[in-house]
Amino acid sequence: MTDSSRAQAPEWRRSIYDQLHRIAEKALRNETPGHSLQPTLLVNDAYLRLLEQKNVDPENRSQVVAAGATIIRRLLVDYARRRKAKKRGGAEGRGVSMSIDQADQKDQIDILDLNDALDKLSRQNPRAARVVELKFFGGLSGDEMASELGVTRVTVQNDWRHARAWLYTELGNESDAGTGTP
Repeated sequence: MTDSSRAQAPEWRRSIYDQLHRIAEKALRNETPGHSLQPTLLVNDAYLRLLEQKNVDPENRSQVVAAGATIIRRLLVDYARRRKAKKRGGAEGRGVSMSIDQADQKDQIDILDLNDALDKLSRQNPRAARVVELKFFGGLSGDEMASELGVTRVTVQNDWRHARAWLYTELGNESDAGTGTP
């Protein structure tokens, strides 16, 4: 965002901050129970990183929210990697065994597995992977995704159906990465 965009009315910032907070709350509902993340801390970090973005048009709300969703995804993945490294002995790699806990519940999605699957999907079908990211992490509607991607809503719906089926298979039938249509 440019310096002139930072000088825009505080109302715009509050609106974006509130939207990011809703995204963070939704994303954290999918996290393993017992994590230490708080939506406000996640949003503060994401919001500050969003303000540093140079290629985001502050007038394009869906672009700003999509960029925020991507930042939140990266923050959650970084957190999950750090948490997993600690469970395995941290930097020393002592191989601390992982116990089976509530993370094995069928309604939970391992953020690292989802991230790896989205990276793999993006090599095969980048737009479908982006649709999942915008819906799952950003909570964008079908129309907002269509606008962001420069395609029709029907195309977004088709990409969503394809991505859900692909992720369902890739993630071992543990989750279909969300339900419904965009």
